[in-house]
Amino acid sequence: MRMLLHVCCGPCSVFPLKHLREEYPGYEITGYFYNPNIHPYKEFVRRLDTLKTFAARIGLANLIIDDSYTLEEFLREALNTSGGRCRYCYDLRMRQTARYAKEHGFDCFSTTLLVSPYQQHELIIEAAQAAAKAENIQFCYIDFRPGWQEGVQISRELEMYRQPYCGCVLSERDRYYKPRKGSG
Repeated sequence: MRMLLHVCCGPCSVFPLKHLREEYPGYEITGYFYNPNIHPYKEFVRRLDTLKTFAARIGLANLIIDDSYTLEEFLREALNTSGGRCRYCYDLRMRQTARYAKEHGFDCFSTTLLVSPYQQHELIIEAAQAAAKAENIQFCYIDFRPGWQEGVQISRELEMYRQPYCGCVLSERDRYYKPRKGSG
């Protein structure tokens, strides 16, 4: 079975890759980095470099990188989609992952986004299921969240760069911008 695993970043891939290798030894896992949501560009590059280093360290020979950086398009759509920016972001990445998987003969796809307790788990599942249906390919749902802390611990032991916000410039704002009382 060939699985295309959408990878959002190095630290979030730690537990899913470990789990897949242990629980699905017959699967051929290919990592797929497609994340045009990550801003600014320096953050995008830092996350990608961290993933490449980790993949080399664990012997993940199959890593496909789509380094598309469509800032204007992403922001325009994220700000104007009725379902909100996160829904658009999940839809975009799951659609592209499913499309790539189908076009390149994979049997199924999944995503490391399913490891984080900070992500909107149900929205990710909805986006992946819709993408799977549209592309006529299987979405392999695995709730990786029980391994979140283990992945965090391993990523810290490996001294991996751990990003402080989800990815888009809006999530960066939400993480750091705290209006002062009485301003405005």
